[in-house]
Amino acid sequence: MANFQLGGVSVARVEEVLEQGFEPQFLLPGFDAALLEEHPQLAGPNFFHAASGKVMSSIQSWLIRLQGKTILVDTCSGNGKARALPLFRRFHMLDFPYLDNLAAAGVAPEDVDFVFNTHLHIDHVGWNTRRDGERWVPTFPNARYLFGRAEYDHWREGGAGRARLPENVDVIRDSVDPVIEAGLVDFVDPGDEILPGLTVAAAPGHTETQLNLVYAKGGESFVCSADVLHQPIQVYAPQLNSCFCEDQEAARATRLRLLEHCADTGALLLPSHFGPPHAGFIGRRGGGFTFKPAESAGRH
Repeated sequence: MANFQLGGVSVARVEEVLEQGFEPQFLLPGFDAALLEEHPQLAGPNFFHAASGKVMSSIQSWLIRLQGKTILVDTCSGNGKARALPLFRRFHMLDFPYLDNLAAAGVAPEDVDFVFNTHLHIDHVGWNTRRDGERWVPTFPNARYLFGRAEYDHWREGGAGRARLPENVDVIRDSVDPVIEAGLVDFVDPGDEILPGLTVAAAPGHTETQLNLVYAKGGESFVCSADVLHQPIQVYAPQLNSCFCEDQEAARATRLRLLEHCADTGALLLPSHFGPPHAGFIGRRGGGFTFKPAESAGRH
């Protein structure tokens, strides 16, 4: 388990799965294999599975403890959920020890104070709910679930998200709507402060209404960057969007803004899908950026 300590703030990674993901030329249209030769770090086994030619992909939550509160950022894909459509078959009827991994971090579902969903895609909301007989009920009964107001509207009936990715409609029904119905949701907007120093930031592109979670207080800072970056390849080639990004131009602009912020402030980058060690720091070299894994940065 990756753990990072930033002053009085602790951040831990809670794994659902680490596996071979997509071929980079599929995930990142326009990808040039010469990038792997130019930046050998990207071709190493933490980030790339040479035998299959696929990037390593992590699906995880970030568990943040600060100011006496426990915050879970994104909740992966969930167990036992019917995802038989071809695009989502990878997520069909999963059986992963996610809650055991959460327990290994010292947290029971009842201990979580806030669940923050950066966006409402299949692999970011699944553990919002669990099966109870024939119903889906909130997994974290004492938490306030924080959904972006605009992101939720994006996936409601008539929203643009449903038209762009109709496969995600069942995800909303079993992993979002039951939490709404239970009265556990607070809607947030960019600029809202969840706790002192912990704020919501707009990060449009992957979905038009995606959010990031940004912390800056007492000289320590981090960014839970959701799917602004899917792979460290995009640190070195920030012009590459994922094939799942809704707004290509906005995704590039948001990515560049994030990289500049992390490089300028030294903020710890906490992406959703990087291979080990899953987090790191952004530097500058020439006219571009570099990725320094957190284990070698002296702040873990």
